[in-house]
Amino acid sequence: MKAFDRPALTVLLVQGARDLSLNLSEAQITKLIDYLALMAKWNSVYNLTAVRDPVQMVTQHLLDSLAAVSAFTNAKYVLDVGAGGGLPGIVLAIWAAEAQPEMRISMIDTVHKKTAFLTQVKAELSLSNVSVHTARVEQWQAPQKFDVITSRAFAELSDFITWSEHLLADGGEFIALKGVAPDTEVARLPAGWQVREVRVLHVPTLQAERHLVFITRVAS
Repeated sequence: MKAFDRPALTVLLVQGARDLSLNLSEAQITKLIDYLALMAKWNSVYNLTAVRDPVQMVTQHLLDSLAAVSAFTNAKYVLDVGAGGGLPGIVLAIWAAEAQPEMRISMIDTVHKKTAFLTQVKAELSLSNVSVHTARVEQWQAPQKFDVITSRAFAELSDFITWSEHLLADGGEFIALKGVAPDTEVARLPAGWQVREVRVLHVPTLQAERHLVFITRVAS
């Protein structure tokens, strides 16, 4: 792994947030870099991400997730399925703590070492708006339904919906973070579901396609 140059990574993050028109506080920037440092440290043992270079982590993980946060503005209960190393859930939680203090983010993953990492991040960064669960989402019964269920690089859209639709509140929606526009996946959506919007995301310094896919129930 390349050296973790905190000042240089901070500059990169601040510039990227500015390019995204996100007004992040000094405390939010600090927590995002703290999170990245934890990920880089744990990654050597837990293999949380294939991205090893901290500079690339800022772009491909932090800015990639930050580019999507405005889509969650009106949500109160959010579920991140297949949360892995915490993307977008942890980034969303750090942003929401100041921007949307009512928001609560639940993260679920089947892999215990990943949820152990997320629990450690929650504790070290004092993220009181986060809860972490080790379970298969299709078998999990949550204490409440969710306004938004999200995932990033988790599964095909049809599986994502089928496995977690029992957790979506009436009037809620799925927001999937995808790379290239998933036209073939959209064509295979389960009956009763429709794409409300496919939104192109522009991630600073990332030379790759990114899309948000918004999926809602078909009105009966």
